[in-house]
Amino acid sequence: MSDTKDIEMKAPEANDIEDLVTDIQSSFSLLQKVATTFDNRYITKLFRGLGSLSRKLKQDETSLSTVLTNVYGSIESKSYIFEYIDASTIPESESKKSEVLPEIDLYLHLLVQLYLLDSDQIDKLSSFNRHVVSLMKVYNRRSLDFIYAKIWFYISRATELANDLYWIRPELLYAFRTATLRHDTETVASIVTILLRNYLLTKDIDQALNLIEKSEFPENANTSLGARYYYYVARIHAIQLNYSLANECCITAIRKAPQTKFSVGFIQSATKLSIIIELLMGDIPELKVFKTNEFEPYFMVTRAVKVGDLKLFDQVLKKYKADFVKDDNYTLISRLHQNVIKTGIRIISLSYSKISLKDICIKLHLDSEESTEYIVAKAIRDGVIEATINNEKGFMQSKELLDIYSTKLPQDEFDQRIKFCLSLHNDSVKSMRYPSENLKDDTKNSETFEDEFELLKAIEEGDLDDFMD
Repeated sequence: MSDTKDIEMKAPEANDIEDLVTDIQSSFSLLQKVATTFDNRYITKLFRGLGSLSRKLKQDETSLSTVLTNVYGSIESKSYIFEYIDASTIPESESKKSEVLPEIDLYLHLLVQLYLLDSDQIDKLSSFNRHVVSLMKVYNRRSLDFIYAKIWFYISRATELANDLYWIRPELLYAFRTATLRHDTETVASIVTILLRNYLLTKDIDQALNLIEKSEFPENANTSLGARYYYYVARIHAIQLNYSLANECCITAIRKAPQTKFSVGFIQSATKLSIIIELLMGDIPELKVFKTNEFEPYFMVTRAVKVGDLKLFDQVLKKYKADFVKDDNYTLISRLHQNVIKTGIRIISLSYSKISLKDICIKLHLDSEESTEYIVAKAIRDGVIEATINNEKGFMQSKELLDIYSTKLPQDEFDQRIKFCLSLHNDSVKSMRYPSENLKDDTKNSETFEDEFELLKAIEEGDLDDFMD
């Protein structure tokens, strides 16, 4: 038993530590290129290996403390950073460091964030983040934009895990205003999504709606950030009963989501929200949407809404309540209660030309005839059914079905398609109004090629003097 314990607690070998230190320090060259060329592709390349690097740091904190000591040396202003890692592993450094490149400085703070998050030291991470927020206010360099966005993401994650969502809001709003003035697209997109998530977690829907109306999401931002943004906007509009706009945003979020194994959970959450919104709009999702067992609760809800069985709906809601609460969709699904009743009334009106309110009450499992009369009257007023109520005799008389082409439904559908085509046309005209930089370069290259071709032709024909004139 002791041998097994010794194997589990085995410390990393010296070669592994040296290799990890070398890997971290080799990334400094990419950060120096970013500082000189302002090319964010080096940052993107650096972030690709951030996941594997964080896993290595979790297993070996000695390498991180070694790098921090080698970089900062005896800088007193950075002494706080060593308080959040194991001080016993910090080697003594004889070098005297006076200044650190801002890109390297913030990148090392990001690595400390990852180490504290992966090792579940949430209290230390929350305290450390306050130093990071103060540090970000000091620098003003466009080469730091992508690092800012990444650091804000982990700050937001730490506030959620620590259940301390309110302290970060003033800092986020300040950073959002600063990034907007600096035209920092990536940071603006990141902070907007973080703010919307923060408002949703604290149920401050009015503030989230004000942020959507008074801010603009950058068009050229990262696609994954765009997917998150539209998902949060869809959820906010769904809560505000604006189902048509919520449905559009939810579809956009699903289309923008990266098609990788890491985005499966996000796509499932967005699809579940899309199913609920479609049901609230009165539509029934296609069967192919329910492709995995994850969607079984939503398939049962859809089935109950489709057949208009209120008793079945209540059973499904009770059975899968834990799943709906986990997905944060329980409140929206509870609204489907009225849709189930309306569907049941519509099926009854199509099946019976004349039926008593008492029979409707029994079929729909309602409380009383008085509530049944009120519900049927509301369905008639909302245009769900075409019928009349005889209050004296207590029955509902369905009207004859009209030709659908004599209603406004085809006109509305045609108008919706026209708006889509016009929007597509306007976007196409806008994109072709000014040629892109690549097209301009191609034009210049073609003109240069024609000049060279004319010169060669003049040399072959002996008319070089005429060509030079």
